[in-house]
Amino acid sequence: MRLEVLKALALTGGDWVIWALLLSSVVAIAAIIERGMLLFREEKSFNELRCALMGQLGGEIGAIEKTARKYEGAAGTILKTALAQASHGAAGVEDLLVAASLEEKGRLERRLLLLGTLGNNAPFVGLFGTVLGVIKAFHDLSQSGAGPEVVMQGLSEALIATAVGLFVAIPCVISYNYFQKKVKELLAGTESLGRFILAQIRTRR
Repeated sequence: MRLEVLKALALTGGDWVIWALLLSSVVAIAAIIERGMLLFREEKSFNELRCALMGQLGGEIGAIEKTARKYEGAAGTILKTALAQASHGAAGVEDLLVAASLEEKGRLERRLLLLGTLGNNAPFVGLFGTVLGVIKAFHDLSQSGAGPEVVMQGLSEALIATAVGLFVAIPCVISYNYFQKKVKELLAGTESLGRFILAQIRTRR
């Protein structure tokens, strides 16, 4: 029974794999656009916050906290969360910086797992569709007794699945790597600002 099911699956060809990959590409494009817009806003917010805070370093911590509260991005959220405990000393601020950074990192990297998974596995899914197409082509040849042109036609159609798999994977891999780099840069810049503020808190105690 199981062998019959596997045989029936093998003879379905690779068409359904191609449609599944195309559907995955729509999901991937939506994720790329959404993450791209989010990280663009985050980078803009961080640059504005950095300019505002660098001009206030050396001033009152309360003023720095008020400035951080004006910005809704990840950097502003991390710094205002940490500075809320500035009155309790640098140790509490440092711990909150780490905790808030980890939480924001999870938010910024949301949906990147989807892009990474598609980028790594779409070529294999396409290859699976090609294998199914080849199996079907040879099965049709054995049943019809036609010439090799039937197999050639089947093979050319089967190879489309591999091409579609690569078509889906390449943009996903590029986007995943680019977004990961942007997240790391944003968090590193925020940590740098936090270290400046920590140094200021320590020198005042």
